[in-house]
Amino acid sequence: MSEQLADERVSAAPASGQVGGRAVMLIPHRTPDVEETMLPPDYQRILAAVRQAAGPVMARQVGEMLGVDVTVRARLEPLRGRLVRLVDRGWLRKLPDGRFTTRL
Repeated sequence: MSEQLADERVSAAPASGQVGGRAVMLIPHRTPDVEETMLPPDYQRILAAVRQAAGPVMARQVGEMLGVDVTVRARLEPLRGRLVRLVDRGWLRKLPDGRFTTRL
């Protein structure tokens, strides 16, 4: 069990890559010149799921739309981390009640 949790923590860690010998983030900050297609496929699917929702959504609802087993907390937490990372980079907005929505 602890190995599985450790693997999930590693997969939820911020990913960086190397371009020209310099470290770059794989989840770029949202700016006018950065398109959604520059995000990794998993993050594109998360954004699409939030957009499809009729309004602000909880991480559990996004997980259900993506086919994640939301009954197991260890499966839901990495998704919540990705949602928060998208908020931190300006792709999504987190409301005070914990729900996520797209930025206008």
